[in-house]
Amino acid sequence: MVTAPGQGFEPATGDGPERPATAAREAGVRTAYEGLLQIRRLVNGPAGTAVPAPWELRQMPRAVALVLEAAGITPSAVDAEGRRTRTGYRVEPGPSGSGTVHVTWLGPPGGGAAEAEQERLTACAAALEPLGWVCLLYRGPRRRRFLEVEPLR
Repeated sequence: MVTAPGQGFEPATGDGPERPATAAREAGVRTAYEGLLQIRRLVNGPAGTAVPAPWELRQMPRAVALVLEAAGITPSAVDAEGRRTRTGYRVEPGPSGSGTVHVTWLGPPGGGAAEAEQERLTACAAALEPLGWVCLLYRGPRRRRFLEVEPLR
């Protein structure tokens, strides 16, 4: 089951340290994702797993990050000084009050993240949309693309 921030399992948002792909981590991701689906079945009635559960709406960045990590998409990572050390997704809250989450594709300088972002963000959207997340691809500052993610209404 997914717990409150700082307690138990935390999905990778792309702003933390690089986590090695261990059997224990994979099992934690799988268990948390299965818990997410089970909660949806229990609380969503006929909509089942096709729409986010109420807890996901209160913790959208965590819910979106869990789906991406469970889909096997690589999260970005940073070192202790905040420098990007791995190319991958980054999940963060959208503008205050917008009810959205932004997903970007980031990596170390010169690592080619900008060239791969459209393809990789499209893959992120493909993982999120079947689970009731609406994803729109935009160009932001410096012409970098990002996904704006919101729950299906």
